[in-house]
Formats: sequence, C-alpha cells, structure tokens
Amino acid sequence: MSRTRDPKKFSAVVGDMCRSLGLAEAYQQYKTLQIWHSVVGEAISSATSIERFSGGQLFIRVKNPSWRMELNFRKQDILKKLNAELETPIVEEIIFK
Repeated sequence: MSRTRDPKKFSAVVGDMCRSLGLAEAYQQYKTLQIWHSVVGEAISSATSIERFSGGQLFIRVKNPSWRMELNFRKQDILKKLNAELETPIVEEIIFK
C-alpha cells in the first residue's frame, strides 16, 4: 500500500464509498442531518432537534409552540437553503413537531 501526499478527509472517502455501493441516497440523508445546524444557525439549532429523515420528509422536534410557529413561517427558506447546500433537492418537506 502506498501513501499519498494529500490525505483525504474521512467524510469524502465515505461519500465516494457510498456512491460506489449504490447508497447515494442514504449518504445524502446522512449529510442532511449533519448540515442542519450550519444551515439554520445557532438560535434555531438550539431550539430544535432532528428526529428522522425518510421519504424526502425531514422531521424536526421543536422546543415550544412559538418556535414551531416561527419555523413554519420560515419553512420554505430553510428548505431552499438545505437543498442548495446539498446540491440535490432531496428534502421535499420539513415537518416541525
């Protein structure tokens, strides 16, 4: 085994491996969960937690009803930002609980 001068990040290697195994959609779902906090910011991130992501639906648990109301107003903007960051429109709907 030879060493390379420029080591790859583990996340890049995992992404390549998932694509080669036909798990591209599963990797995109994982990536969605990883970038949630950076896309929505610290204030929203501290008031939310990710429950699950399946079938294009992202389920988010919200701290209280007032945050849920605010996030429902911002839903389309958050959806656009998530899909833009992912470079693929994999998130079809966000459901705040």
